[in-house]
Amino acid sequence: MSLMEPPMDELLLETKSDKYLLCAVASERARDINDMMRGQRDRAIALQSATQIAQLAGRKPLSLAMEEIHRNEVSFDREQFAADGA
Repeated sequence: MSLMEPPMDELLLETKSDKYLLCAVASERARDINDMMRGQRDRAIALQSATQIAQLAGRKPLSLAMEEIHRNEVSFDREQFAADGA
């Protein structure tokens, strides 16, 4: 049993065992999710209380990003990340 879902071994399969690539892709996607949630929050405050919004958005952006990577919902260009890191 893994403490992390999805398991790290399965996530690494998506990046051909490149843990640095996995970290870069996940962090970039998590930033996108965070920006999106922040924008939705600003619009939703006019309609809902902060408590209701917090209950709906109870998931961490990095957890959502890892799940999307595991489901192959995030595409990335391996060479782009290699060039950005150099």
